[in-house]
Formats: sequence, C-alpha cells, structure tokens
Amino acid sequence: MFDRVGPRRLGAALIMAAAMLALAGCSDSSGKSPLPKGTSAYSTIPERVDNGELSQKLRAGDRLAIKIFGEPELTSDNYRIDAIGFLQMPLVGELIAGGQTPHELSVEITRRLAAKYVRDPQVAVTVIDRPRSTFSVEGDVDSPGVFEANPETTLLTGLAQARSPKRTAKLDEIAIFRNINGQRAGALFNLVDIRRGRAADPQILAGDKIVVGKSAAKQAWRDFLETAPVFNAFRFY
Repeated sequence: MFDRVGPRRLGAALIMAAAMLALAGCSDSSGKSPLPKGTSAYSTIPERVDNGELSQKLRAGDRLAIKIFGEPELTSDNYRIDAIGFLQMPLVGELIAGGQTPHELSVEITRRLAAKYVRDPQVAVTVIDRPRSTFSVEGDVDSPGVFEANPETTLLTGLAQARSPKRTAKLDEIAIFRNINGQRAGALFNLVDIRRGRAADPQILAGDKIVVGKSAAKQAWRDFLETAPVFNAFRFY
C-alpha cells in the first residue's frame, strides 16, 4: 500500500514522471547519428580481421627505423607514427603510415623522393619499438578505462573488462571508433542482438575506442524513482 500521500500530491508526482519521460524521449530522437548501424556497421568495423595480416601493419605509436641508402640526413631510427597514424619525414612530408605494411610505406617514401629529390632511392623501413596494444571504453559503464587488447578481444569481452554497461546504457547503439588508413571511422552496434546471437560480435583492435551512450528515457525514470521517496510518493510495505 502507499504511504500517507494525498491524491493531489501523488498525481503531481506521476505527472512529473510522465513529463520527464516525454522530454527524455524527445532528446533521444532529436537527431540521427551519422554512423552506420545494423549490417552496414560491419562494412566499417568487420567481424574479424586477419591476425597474420594485422601483425604486419604499422600502427599509431610505432617507432620506425627508416634508412635511405646514401642519404644519412634522412636516415634515422627515431621516426614515430603519431596518434592518428601519420608520419612526418624531411623532404617527404606527411605520410599515412598507420594501416600500411613497412614495405608499402617504403614504396611510398621511394616514390616521393624519386619524384623530386633523390635519384633511384633505396629505402628500408623497420619497426624498432611498438607500444602495448590497448583499447579504451568510455561512457555509461561501471569502470571506464584503458585495457589491453589481444587477438581474442571482442566487443562483448571488451565491455566485460569495463564491468559491463550500466542499467541506463543505450544498448542498441554501442559505438566503436577506429583509425583506418589515417582516417577516423566509427559504427554503431546493437549489444542486445549480439548477446542473443542475432548479430556478430566484432573484434576489437589496438587503438579502438568503445563508447557506451546513456538512454535518456531510462535515466529519467531512474532519477524519478530515486527522488520519489523524498516526496513520499512511492513507499511500499
């Protein structure tokens, strides 16, 4: 039974709750995300990436030794790929290095040098140092943070490391962001469908960012339930 609450006060509380939910619903539907979702999401963030091929790809944070035979001023073992996958070299300029193999990068460096500066350049690219492979989880989860990625990490296991989404999380639109060939890409995934086996569980790679949004409707209802006892609106025996 309800605690001593007049019908007018109870009615006002219910109206307040309904208004909160209505406002939350409007904010949820105020605009559509430009990120692909459903089956289209897997075109951007595939279910699996070939691990053998992936291990050969350069990525953000890699330190490279680049040797240009006969050109000591261009040769160094301190070239570093920046956070979004680019590399800066004298004369060569800015290159997209993330997602390329060392051979592919050496071919592009050779092409640029041969076009203007060096006759028949001979280029060798080697990875000297590679940072720890990590991904991050942000948003409406119990323990957001940075976690270690391995070839078996997926969206489900990645979220588990962050102690899973909260009850207010928007489970049908979990975003994964990834740097692909120097460009920032992202897609939305339905965690409910993945948990039920109706959709594939995508692999999480080093450098990925998982963002869990909050359902405004769920949060509004939860906020109301938490404040309702203050108004003595819903006390049960």
